[in-house]
Amino acid sequence: MKKKNIIGFWGYPHPELIDKYKKLYPDAEWIDFDIDYGFNKQNILPESYCAIIKNIINSAFYYKENLITILAPIGKDKCDSGWFCYELLKDMGFNVISSVFEEKTYKRDVKISTSLLPLRQKVELITRGIYEYQDISLEQCKAKFGFWGVPPNDLSILELFPPETHLYGWSRCVEAMSPADIELEMYIDKDVPTVFYSQSFCSKAQLAKYLADKYNGLYIDIDDTATNSTRAKIEAFLRLR
Repeated sequence: MKKKNIIGFWGYPHPELIDKYKKLYPDAEWIDFDIDYGFNKQNILPESYCAIIKNIINSAFYYKENLITILAPIGKDKCDSGWFCYELLKDMGFNVISSVFEEKTYKRDVKISTSLLPLRQKVELITRGIYEYQDISLEQCKAKFGFWGVPPNDLSILELFPPETHLYGWSRCVEAMSPADIELEMYIDKDVPTVFYSQSFCSKAQLAKYLADKYNGLYIDIDDTATNSTRAKIEAFLRLR
């Protein structure tokens, strides 16, 4: 059953915009459109395109009748594809509110990224914290491995990593409430063996490949779901390093 009174969003909408809509619609259900929920695919975007942006389009159409609005980051805190997606959805009649969150004054302590939680749980807790943050105490750990990048379309690959895996890249920026902080996004603990992940057809592949070469890490890119070959590469890297 489709839920009523939906506020959809992608990326990290500006906190002031989130607060505004939480006060206006306290009973609304917030849904992250970046995530693949398995909805019917819309024949709008090219076949060879970012799966995350496809998720956004698919979710928008699935929830169309119940949407209050979509909060749509369009600046450096997201990507050009997010900006284009905003324009397309607006042109197709959706109520879409643009958002640019590039300030570096909104800072939150990074403690989920460095905690002993399973890696997938780290990512899910951080992304949920965009609209429903809980300041909780977490056991910290010394990193055995690192995972750099955005939350992957195929979240199951995160289950390949041990709990002693620190998060880097855009995911850590989101926890710090600074999604456009390029210095933080490029930060790596140099002695930690790290997998540098990029969604296929994403411009962040430029950063991921460069940093993987610089820090002797493993660069991977995944389109929709991870192949057995990609999983084997990750498992071998973790075992050998």
